[in-house]
Amino acid sequence: MAKQDKSIKKIAIQGGYGAFHEIAAHHYFENEEIEIMPRDTFRDMMKSLKKRQVDYGIMAIENSLAGSILPNYNLIKGSDMKIIGEIYIRIKQNLVALPDQKIEDIHEVYSHPMAILQCQAFFDRYPDIRLIESLDTALSAKEIQDKKLSGIGAIASNQAAEKFQLEILADSIETNKMNYTRFLILKELNGEVISLEGVNKTSIQFALSHKSGSLTKVLSILSYYDQNLTKIQSMPIVGKEWEYQFYVDLMFDDYNYHKKALDAISPFTSELEILGIYTKGKSIIE
Repeated sequence: MAKQDKSIKKIAIQGGYGAFHEIAAHHYFENEEIEIMPRDTFRDMMKSLKKRQVDYGIMAIENSLAGSILPNYNLIKGSDMKIIGEIYIRIKQNLVALPDQKIEDIHEVYSHPMAILQCQAFFDRYPDIRLIESLDTALSAKEIQDKKLSGIGAIASNQAAEKFQLEILADSIETNKMNYTRFLILKELNGEVISLEGVNKTSIQFALSHKSGSLTKVLSILSYYDQNLTKIQSMPIVGKEWEYQFYVDLMFDDYNYHKKALDAISPFTSELEILGIYTKGKSIIE
């Protein structure tokens, strides 16, 4: 039996070939040999990481137009995975279908709910087109080709249209032309020590005691230590009325000073967890 080539990184993505997760993988791991391992759902992708079937996972966490993908925060929190990097991809969405059709021939369009939200203004001009949520942009495109579905469209990337030999009936249909999605790179470290060289960003999660001014105290301490808060997301704690957990992203210049800031807020929080320490990701325009 041939030995597996350890130099090839296996990357689990949510969605199919041609999905934006695959595009993000190729940009993040540029100049490296990778193998894309498609999974139907984010939960399936996390299971592949847990079972060590893959080396890394890529997860969309927020979009500049549609906002945060809230369930994914809990998937990370409830796992042993750590964020080891990120990348921002400019999302260009297209209406694709089998060749030799016009927009007027299309009566249903399938895509991921996030993609539908990103393109809602375009479809407001076509009220007769029914928008139907699916698991993934690329998988919707693939199904059209596999089943030769006339009169059916999908919202998908250029790469998906090319891969599945579909025609682009309308390109760049996203409402916001500066539409970016942030993707997290996840890995189970298993005791592996990640180099702190060049790191300048961290993601943390914590809950607060049910006392007046708790969040204000935490934010004041972070400000005192010159921590640049770039994201804060609150979510209710199930079973605890009016209590919340917070997901926070911080930028910093000095790691040791950053660590002091986390030590300082610890007494005012519960369940304080570092979800990842990494380098701020670059932005890619396709």
